[in-house]
Amino acid sequence: MNTKKVAIVHDWLVGGGAEKVVQELHALYPGAPIYTSYATQEWRDKLDGKVVTGSLQHWPFSKLRKFLGVKRIWWFSHLDLSEYDLVISSSGNGEAKDVTVRDGATHICYCHAPTHFYWRSYDQYMKSPGFGVFDPLARLGLKLLVKPLRNRDYKAAQNPDFFIANSQFIADEIKQYYGRDSIVINPPVDVERFTSVKNTKRQGFVTMGRQVAYKQTEIIIDACNDLDLPLTVIGRGPEHDNLVRRAGPNVTFKTNVSDDQMPSELASAEAFIFAAEEDFGIAPVEAMAAGTPVIAYKAGGALDYVTPGISGEFFEEQTAESLKKSLAHFNAKQYDSQTIKKHAGSFDSQNFRTKLKQYIQSIS
Repeated sequence: MNTKKVAIVHDWLVGGGAEKVVQELHALYPGAPIYTSYATQEWRDKLDGKVVTGSLQHWPFSKLRKFLGVKRIWWFSHLDLSEYDLVISSSGNGEAKDVTVRDGATHICYCHAPTHFYWRSYDQYMKSPGFGVFDPLARLGLKLLVKPLRNRDYKAAQNPDFFIANSQFIADEIKQYYGRDSIVINPPVDVERFTSVKNTKRQGFVTMGRQVAYKQTEIIIDACNDLDLPLTVIGRGPEHDNLVRRAGPNVTFKTNVSDDQMPSELASAEAFIFAAEEDFGIAPVEAMAAGTPVIAYKAGGALDYVTPGISGEFFEEQTAESLKKSLAHFNAKQYDSQTIKKHAGSFDSQNFRTKLKQYIQSIS
């Protein structure tokens, strides 16, 4: 494996769980270039100057770059990767899997999700694209182009020789939308940053993440309002003002929690509440790494890491009423924080690297 010439390809490098996968790929292959449509300086520095960007890097209106899918498709599909023996694409809502490799080379796609706004979440994106003042533009573009873009996305998904899914939920979607088989390797989580936090008195509930419609944070707020339970909401996003208006006096919003403060915020809660149907969901695993049980909607990536009675529990329907039933019967004293931390350890970065390395060796 070490003699292979390797390239890494990623949709874009601006921040998030998908970028952490790229970091781990870079750790495995520190000499490999990382091709992406555009990147922040922060991520160029994190990846030791190995980033190679396209023309969108110099686009004057940076907030509009996500609308330029056709331009990204052209760039990725025209990349010359003929000198590489192994190409690993990391792709979710972008076009990194569009790349082609030479005969005899291997292309592995680590798939974070089939493109949300083409497939599973099309109706939801049409209702609330999450681009603020640019929502009307997003709706119009998606409505006009979704059919050819779906066809293109399906065709691009036939390029990789092998697929890796970040959860069983995504493996099922890869099969449903792309007709491809995949194996599951859960994404890396920096659990060590959270396991080291000292045990503290636990009081109330917490949720965190980007405040967009599909996260369903309003379900959590409504349930805690009705039961008069203390809730801390960490994060910000286009739905923030709506959520604040919805919240009662029992809800506290924190929009500027630092990385250093986050472990203590999670460790001081009775449980972390997660209401989204997420591809995987890094935040709940981080909460578990802090010894905090997770109460999650029974769908998506949460099925891979919430073990009822061990690391948390589920609520059956994506409604406040269903969540209220779980909260009414929840008892934090039934959970052992050290057991939860141990469970979270199976999702750490080293485990990700080991599994990925073993898989690549198995197909070489």
